[in-house]
Amino acid sequence: MNSVAERVILAEGWRRRLIAFIAGALGAVAMAPFDLFPALFAPMVVGVWLLDGSAAATGVRPRALSFAALRGAFGAGWWLGLGYFLAGLWWLGSAFLVEADKFAWALPLGVLGLPVILAVFTGAGFALARAVWRPGSGRVLIFAAALTASEVARGVLFTGFPWNVWGMALGGNLALAQAGSLVGLYGLTLLAVAIFASPATLADPTEGPPRRWTRAMTFAAAALVGLAVFGALRLSTGESAVVKGVKLRIVQPNLPQDAKFRPENKADILRRYLALSDRAASPRATGLADVTHLVWPESAFPFILARDPQALAQIGAALPAGAVLITGAARVEESSETRDRAADRLRYFNSVQVVASGGVILDSADKVHLVPFGEYLPFRAWLDRIGLRQFVHVPGGFEAGQRRKALRAPGLPDIAALVCYEAIFPGEVTPEGAGGRPGLLLNVTNDGWFGRTPGPHQHLAQARLRAIEEGLPLVRAANTGVSAVIDPHGRVLAQLPLGVDAVLDAPLPQRIDPTIFARWPWRAPLVLWAMALLLGFALTRRI
Repeated sequence: MNSVAERVILAEGWRRRLIAFIAGALGAVAMAPFDLFPALFAPMVVGVWLLDGSAAATGVRPRALSFAALRGAFGAGWWLGLGYFLAGLWWLGSAFLVEADKFAWALPLGVLGLPVILAVFTGAGFALARAVWRPGSGRVLIFAAALTASEVARGVLFTGFPWNVWGMALGGNLALAQAGSLVGLYGLTLLAVAIFASPATLADPTEGPPRRWTRAMTFAAAALVGLAVFGALRLSTGESAVVKGVKLRIVQPNLPQDAKFRPENKADILRRYLALSDRAASPRATGLADVTHLVWPESAFPFILARDPQALAQIGAALPAGAVLITGAARVEESSETRDRAADRLRYFNSVQVVASGGVILDSADKVHLVPFGEYLPFRAWLDRIGLRQFVHVPGGFEAGQRRKALRAPGLPDIAALVCYEAIFPGEVTPEGAGGRPGLLLNVTNDGWFGRTPGPHQHLAQARLRAIEEGLPLVRAANTGVSAVIDPHGRVLAQLPLGVDAVLDAPLPQRIDPTIFARWPWRAPLVLWAMALLLGFALTRRI
């Protein structure tokens, strides 16, 4: 251990960058679909040693601060982050190949450009840690606090992208993820970094009894065991009760993305949805006859449902009396702004709509958190000049909903409707304002952009953690998968695999009492963060 630590601490130039890059790439194996959370030891332990060595090459004392030390720390963190994000997000390149004639040229920007930018946050976390770096076991907690702060910034700034936050190494394990009900994703991040960075202290020089250099590891092991015990106890509370009188049917059509948004295919697409919805899933199933709530995924149609009476009539005729369809659908409305052309006055929304038998749209909820470059083009006036546009073929791009509102469907409690990656934002998934707590999370998505890659599995894992954080069941309908029904403890009750066309019949689990995180989504992780930082400084003063 001492020999390896010394090599990392004293590494310079390209060797130092390569060590950081490889350690970061190994950390990606801790995320779905692999979920090998011990893999996080590599980036976290190496991260501490790289910070230990950030001033070694410049001759700066460990407690001293200089621009050279901060630059060295930032560089180490940036290379580690680059390895992590390249290995974990390479699958984003699949979206550029759906319409290769239009977007293949931009493939390097998506596969390499985004990791280059995201790695800046990791570098900033390393630089922040180096700014207050102290020798001793407490530096592990300082490192955890700094890296957690940078992950919060990544999830909030510039619309935010909290995908594969470090805490998902714990969030992907059902028992360990239960702590998310207390401190959420960012609290799990603090715990994960502190636990998996602790072996770095085994290489520290010792002055005194041997027990001193095992202290950090002992506390880390105790914390990991404590999380597992808490999770096991919470999961032992038994199965969640179900909402009476509700039979869900989730449709996973597995439509090829390249054909999905072509209006000329609308009749075939609608016919496929209706035929699949009425499919007998087992010898005892009766198709739609006893279904109360039918769920279709995001953007189910390449047309505006509300403006197509024929399509509404077909859907209404297929639904049994009293049943409703909840589906992703584009919605359009007239803008109040005065524009030269009628087409410019139209505003498009990526929405979830409730359709009753008879073809009547009862309610809609608009997507609030749009995907940059996917659903709208940032800096549009400038980027239009060089021929860039968003992936989704909507004139001018989608507009964001004003606020998250509860979606209401007969026979169901209030619904927190989440379109696509809205499900990855902790603390932002429930409706705003008065109106009470919803009874379920509904995530409709189209992961067909990413094929059979780790992306859809990572998306599901993050959505499942939202159910644990909020104490709410999750109903998920995905075009290509993974569709699922998940209870408020994160247990997957029913699931369809990726890449199949099928239906999923399941009851709706009841919500449980609000979790600590649901009551105080930012306070609980903030308290944990402050405690870790104070304890970190206290321990370093004693060394």
